[in-house]
Amino acid sequence: MSTSAREDRRTGPHPTAAAASADFVPPPKLRRRPALVIAAVSVTALGCLIGAWAWSATTDTQEVLAARDTIHRGEVIAPGDIERIRISGDPALTPLPASAYDDVVGARASLDVAAGGLLTREAIATDPIPPKGQSVVGISLTAAQVPGLPLHGGDKVRIVATPSESGDTPAGSPQFTVGEVVNTSMDETTGNIVVNVLVPYADAGVLAAHAATGNVALVLDSVQDVGAE
Repeated sequence: MSTSAREDRRTGPHPTAAAASADFVPPPKLRRRPALVIAAVSVTALGCLIGAWAWSATTDTQEVLAARDTIHRGEVIAPGDIERIRISGDPALTPLPASAYDDVVGARASLDVAAGGLLTREAIATDPIPPKGQSVVGISLTAAQVPGLPLHGGDKVRIVATPSESGDTPAGSPQFTVGEVVNTSMDETTGNIVVNVLVPYADAGVLAAHAATGNVALVLDSVQDVGAE
């Protein structure tokens, strides 16, 4: 009987080995999903492209000049009329660089530039003020001596000689001088409007004498009418 028991112990399964065999579970096999891999690669590539575009958009900029307020043709550009701004580079745009600020201030505008518009070389007149053969005459006028419409640089005008308070109205057409408005300002002391006009050199002396007496009036003309004369 003892021999049979010993044989049973030798031939029977080892309890520890059986328990270990029951607890062991092989790891699951991972299945590759090509669609997920492709999607992950696409998202990564898209992120790289967006990052590159954002970097290019922030670095490929230039500092240029723009109109802070509307600048009318013929006006002298003042420091407060323009500002420096940054824009993205575009080969189709040819604005003046910010480094041209000192050259633009004091120059005349050859074109109308709306507020916020970029300044180009075509918008800046290169001729000096006054040009050869012409003079600038300043005329102080009351509200009754100028049109009710606002005057801008480049406007074509006639400065008409008017009779004095004690004088008679002259027969026929009154004398006048054809000119072009350079700019206007307000005389805070008198409240008059000071209009600087560009006139032929030969007419400047006579016009200045009439303007000193105050016996002048300013007429705003159409460009087409002036060209037809």
